[in-house]
Amino acid sequence: MRYTTFGHRTGLRVSEYALGTANFGTRWGAGAEPDEARRIFDRFAEAGGNFLDTADAYQFGQSEELTGKFVSADRDHFVLATKFTLGAAPQPGISTTGNSRKNMVASVEAGLKRLGTDYIDLLWVHFPDQLTPMEEILRGLDDLVSSGKIHHVGLSNFPAWRVSRAVTLADLKNWAPIVGIQYEYSLVERSADRELLPMTESLGLGAALWSPLGGGLLTGKYRRSSEGRLSDLGAVIHTESTDQKTAVVDTVLAVAEEAGVTPVQVSVAWVRERAARSAASLVPIIGPRDLAQLDGYLSALDVQLTPEQFARLSDASAVPLGVPHEGIAASLNGVQGGDAARVVAPAAPVA
Repeated sequence: MRYTTFGHRTGLRVSEYALGTANFGTRWGAGAEPDEARRIFDRFAEAGGNFLDTADAYQFGQSEELTGKFVSADRDHFVLATKFTLGAAPQPGISTTGNSRKNMVASVEAGLKRLGTDYIDLLWVHFPDQLTPMEEILRGLDDLVSSGKIHHVGLSNFPAWRVSRAVTLADLKNWAPIVGIQYEYSLVERSADRELLPMTESLGLGAALWSPLGGGLLTGKYRRSSEGRLSDLGAVIHTESTDQKTAVVDTVLAVAEEAGVTPVQVSVAWVRERAARSAASLVPIIGPRDLAQLDGYLSALDVQLTPEQFARLSDASAVPLGVPHEGIAASLNGVQGGDAARVVAPAAPVA
């Protein structure tokens, strides 16, 4: 396992996988039993993993409780990320959810107790609540950083325009900077290519990419059975609902057969290769529910796609960029002196 600095705005050194702990615990009827979760954590740590990602909402706090127990023997080694917004109670209330300063502070205090630690390395705002002004969110996060209860802050599942505004406001006000974002990204979900990923690169952020297997679709297992997220979780899933998704799964299976590896290895290797070609630090978040799944993820570290295989997978999964991006691409010859092919573009997109 290699390590990377998570974005240009932080010195956090994290493993190239984050272990998502949404599946630690059983209160939602899905995920690993506590003993199996412990074995998954131990194997991940033995492999060199040090970045753990959880949330107060996962299993109504049980994921944080288990994660806290697992890291307690060597807390400072691990980069511990958690989220707030949705709340940890089975029955949400208006004052115990959302991104208000009140809920933010209460959520962090409760999360610290469940995690059994006195600091959180990276606190994500889990979702926009469409109510709390960004100024209130950022000032609340800055106060928590100043108090030492959290070290770094990030935004999860926020649209690019909100992230860009947050980064700008934090810079102007000299508040704790936004160091990274979190969003879904895989061969069957590449919407982030339109705005989120170029913004990540241009602003020097890190990005945690969740669901690199498209909720299990890219393994090909749903062509044989509905067992998995499709049947026992019912969330964060994809199906072959479009011709393109079918074509992507076909391509993954074909490349896996050619290379003599599994579809899991191919799918994760593509995300890792995409990260290697990016100016940003892109870290896949893996969510194994047993040791066999974890070993499948880790084995992708040894898979190197050929340029032709990477191109085939990229072409099959590419999303239309839409307005205004397609118009910009069509205008490049005209705005770059008549021959854009002769212009060397900067490594990071110009903001």
